[in-house]
Amino acid sequence: MNFLLKVWRQANARTKGRLLDYEAENISPNTSFLEMLDILNEQLLHRGEEPIAFDSDCREGICGTCSLTINGQAHGPNHPGAVCELYMRRFKDGDTICIEPFRAKAFPIIKDLVIDRSALDRVVQAGGFISARTGSAPEANSILVPKKNAELAMEAAACIGCGACVAACPNASAMLFTGAKVSHLAFLPQGAPERRRRVLGMVRAMDAQGFGNCSNHYECVAVCPAGIPGSVMVKMYREYAIASWLEAAGE
Repeated sequence: MNFLLKVWRQANARTKGRLLDYEAENISPNTSFLEMLDILNEQLLHRGEEPIAFDSDCREGICGTCSLTINGQAHGPNHPGAVCELYMRRFKDGDTICIEPFRAKAFPIIKDLVIDRSALDRVVQAGGFISARTGSAPEANSILVPKKNAELAMEAAACIGCGACVAACPNASAMLFTGAKVSHLAFLPQGAPERRRRVLGMVRAMDAQGFGNCSNHYECVAVCPAGIPGSVMVKMYREYAIASWLEAAGE
């Protein structure tokens, strides 16, 4: 298979970037998208040209580092799934493919397709820790968790922090990401002691990092590779409203 690639190239955060054309030739349909970029980079190095910088790690849809926008879609057309799970058979021979980094004010470009997503880390850090005893694992039945709550907590905990929700949102909102992190512990008794402080800290950190507000487009849900449901945002709104009211009341 042969493709015309339009790839965003940018030397660093201070310089202007642009789309450059590259030809990817004789690519197997069973090649993953990132492997296709690896092949292209090998060719560029052989020609003495600068390879394309892009992020990857596990290449199994777990780490969330492969933050690419492909033909205008975060993580490409194969939803749900990350870029590393996208294979070239998803495209047609001769297709033109546009490859860009995630676009968001809170995700400044470092180089080419590499972005700084540390703003998401700072939102998580604002949530702090949970009060839990260290040492040997407690008896499983000593802390009872209703099955429904356990399932909802696990569903929210599946978030891999890739930032696709931010890239897909027209407002660059991180509500789905933050909602997942808040909901994960809000459904469990272990998260109860710091429940109010956690949601207040994370939502305020989210605003401080420059993420936009949610306007219910639900593009975030459509592109999320982990399948995080929009209900985590509703849970976060409720948690934040209660915590804000209690804080204003001095409780």
